[in-house]
Amino acid sequence: MKSYVDYFATDDCEVYLGDALSILRNDIPDSSVNLIFADPPYNIGKRLSNFVDKWPTNQDYINWCENWLDICISKLTDNGSIYVMSSTQFMPYIDLFLSKRLEVLSRIIWHYDSSGVQAKRFYGSLYEPILFGVKDRSNYTFNSNDIMITAKTGAERRLIDYRKPVPTPYNTTKVPGNVWYFPRVRYRMEEYEEHPTQKPESLLERIIKASSNRGDVVLDPFAGTFTTCAVAERLGRHSIGIELQKEYFKIGLRRLEITSEYESEVLEPIKKNHRSRRKPQMRLLDA
Repeated sequence: MKSYVDYFATDDCEVYLGDALSILRNDIPDSSVNLIFADPPYNIGKRLSNFVDKWPTNQDYINWCENWLDICISKLTDNGSIYVMSSTQFMPYIDLFLSKRLEVLSRIIWHYDSSGVQAKRFYGSLYEPILFGVKDRSNYTFNSNDIMITAKTGAERRLIDYRKPVPTPYNTTKVPGNVWYFPRVRYRMEEYEEHPTQKPESLLERIIKASSNRGDVVLDPFAGTFTTCAVAERLGRHSIGIELQKEYFKIGLRRLEITSEYESEVLEPIKKNHRSRRKPQMRLLDA
């Protein structure tokens, strides 16, 4: 019996429709993946097409996470890396679990701008945590030169380091630290798809450039709108995406240009209304 509902493959990517745990166990060979980016449901009650990401108990959710994490680790090559996202309240459990099985090298904060609606009785969340782990801390890919950013001390403030024997200007570029700012994907952005937790291409570009090489295999077990696969393909990697919801699977088929039609449906991007939704404001004229 097949472990997936549907499957497509090209020279650059493979996409599965079905349950991630079943497909990971049965269709992804062990030690075959160089980089995994995992952005699972957060157990916070969001509706994801026909699925609401809420487990009966928090422990049920933690058990589920530990299950797929164990399987993912077995799929990594000896020099493989994994990036895992989660909600702020559940990341500590994932961190403790992974720390016993991998070398967690970085605990990253992805922060972003407010949506305009914030909590009034506590401090609303404006960030999501990301764990970066490797199987072997002495043997893993990290292409620091491919992800350099501007170092304001040297590039903008143009300061001199007088502590050195010969005073030297500070470097103008640096490797990013563990606090990253990327805007969330908004309705009017070109990359926007109809998904409530879509991650920005810029976030995935940094991760894929840093922790994989051209020709490597990049896996996303909770593909959503297949951003990971789209960026990986653009960067010359081979990608594997797994998605449970058919609505999002169809986005992947279109976005990756695998097919323009699925089950007699023409796959088209959403038609966006770019007209302002704001009510016209009255202006007071000078008398």
